[in-house]
Amino acid sequence: MTDNLQKFMFEHAGVRGELVELSSSWQQVLANHAYPQAVQILLGEMMAAAALLCANLKFDGTMIMQIHGDGPVRLMVVECDAELRMRATAKLSDDAVIADDATLPDLIHAHGHGRFVITLDPNNKMPGQQAYQGIVPLDGESIATVIENYMQRSEQLDTKLWLAADGQVTRGMLLQKLPKTGGSEAQIDDSTEAWNHAVMLGDTLKRDELLSTDIATLMHRLFWEQTIRVFDLVHPQFYCNCTREKVGNMLKMLGEEEVSTAVAELGQLDINCDFCGKHYGFDTVDCAQLFVASTLTEGTVQAADIKH
Repeated sequence: MTDNLQKFMFEHAGVRGELVELSSSWQQVLANHAYPQAVQILLGEMMAAAALLCANLKFDGTMIMQIHGDGPVRLMVVECDAELRMRATAKLSDDAVIADDATLPDLIHAHGHGRFVITLDPNNKMPGQQAYQGIVPLDGESIATVIENYMQRSEQLDTKLWLAADGQVTRGMLLQKLPKTGGSEAQIDDSTEAWNHAVMLGDTLKRDELLSTDIATLMHRLFWEQTIRVFDLVHPQFYCNCTREKVGNMLKMLGEEEVSTAVAELGQLDINCDFCGKHYGFDTVDCAQLFVASTLTEGTVQAADIKH
């Protein structure tokens, strides 16, 4: 199955929507990890939600969606860029025992300290520019409600999500009420009525139907009586931007002493990317070269400062 995202607009109603289905990219995420069933469902729903949100952003960069937990699941991360290239991973506690029917509060918000974070990281930062980051408490019983509450709190946008995932596919639908742009009271009332009607139609969608039905069929079933403008289909895909250079930079951040001690004990540092599973090996010579290169760079900078 090809991964698809369909954007649409309710004509004269001030409501926009999207439907997404991820199969190939989702299978590539699962190929690198044997997640318990409950974790698969949450991470899959989060991946569908990230695609739906990112498709509406007019932003040249990467959206990073994270849920930090205080239960058996410590972290879930989904990254999606402006071209809808995606990757995702989850980290579990070492002693995690997870039932198939475990809920989001069970897994992530066990002690009430879970939090939800969205970061927008521009590709071409201006000098001194920082990535935008929004952090809120984990407010909700599902991935959908957590994101709906975030969007209302942070963006003041009425947003509804329907999400479902299993070991084969993850699908989702987003409806969003467009911001008011002025007009008469009648127009505003019509907008509210149209929004409520769209949400009512969305609420007829059940999890099993969402999992078993392609998005073109879903759109027809739900909105066949509505006048809808449909946009060109786009295709999300799995993509991991890990490189040996990035892994080397991570090792340099640990410091020469710590890295030298570790490689002396182990003979070689074996590092696997959490997202794609790619292996990177650094032996004693490789690690020494990392810090030799850093020393040479610092020396060049210092010499330039003195010269000028």
